[in-house]
Amino acid sequence: MFSALVLIVLGGGIYAYWRHSERYPSTDDAYVNAHVVQVAAQVSGSINDVYVNNQQSVHSGELLFTIDPASFRIALARAQARLALARQAVSADSAMVVAAQAAVADRRVVLDNAEVTTGRIRRLRDRGFVSAQAYDNAETTLKGAKAQLTLALAKLRQARMTLGNTGGRNERVREARAAVAEARLFLGDTRVSAACDGRIAKLSLRPGDVVQEGIPLFTLVCDREFWIDANFKETGVGRIRRGQPATISVDMYPGHPFRGRVAHVSGAAGTAFSLLPPENATGNWVKVTQRVPVRVEVLNPDPAHPLRVGTSAEVTINTTATPRPPRTTESHP
Repeated sequence: MFSALVLIVLGGGIYAYWRHSERYPSTDDAYVNAHVVQVAAQVSGSINDVYVNNQQSVHSGELLFTIDPASFRIALARAQARLALARQAVSADSAMVVAAQAAVADRRVVLDNAEVTTGRIRRLRDRGFVSAQAYDNAETTLKGAKAQLTLALAKLRQARMTLGNTGGRNERVREARAAVAEARLFLGDTRVSAACDGRIAKLSLRPGDVVQEGIPLFTLVCDREFWIDANFKETGVGRIRRGQPATISVDMYPGHPFRGRVAHVSGAAGTAFSLLPPENATGNWVKVTQRVPVRVEVLNPDPAHPLRVGTSAEVTINTTATPRPPRTTESHP
């Protein structure tokens, strides 16, 4: 009788544990993560000043370091001078167009006069009042006037092509303005500011160091948004849905649970993204339970219990609760 009772209690406990594990899947294969910015200079140069220290907390927009701006100021002044020269050249070309238009107008007047004179001499020749030579001279003058007008029109077209578009739409002016904007942008890039609120890490930068464009110098760990990368067994993922609530226990603070929510469930097991994914089409295949990454956002980061990227955690998801949309809608790999 006692043995039967023990078996019943044990069986009931096992069943209850199994039901609880099914409805509240958990894993301790989980790690804290956050947005990590690799801070790099956008221009090359020598460091003038460094305004932060390693492990210092900073706010978004706070100045981190500056690069010697002398050469970039010179480049900006040069670009501004070229813009002024471009505008002067456009003004001169505009004046050439006006002069060419005036020359065309003058040639039209000369041509109109030659046409009138030639017509008058033709009528006088037909009546015998002038010689044929006089008419030939008038015809020659008319042809010369037409040629001069054609030449003036060609010069006008050339002047217009040289000028291009007028005013602010002129190509040379636009190119020079773009060069000024680029030089001003490069000058602005000599001042590097924090992209987010966070903490500086791996900083060894010092005044006088020469940095190269695009090469990371140190790390900024953003502390406004944290999440847990939890790797659940494939047998426990079936009930997990986006938006389900979760309880997070971080090993650093065992007595301080955090609230979480499922941001997304990966579309593939973690091994699918490994450098050498497993090849199971062999005779030596052994079935191994795979892990599926699940991202759980932390809903209540606590400044009194700061989270650290890479630290261990345990996540339990309540699959019986009604899912709610995560705070962030961005997609993650």
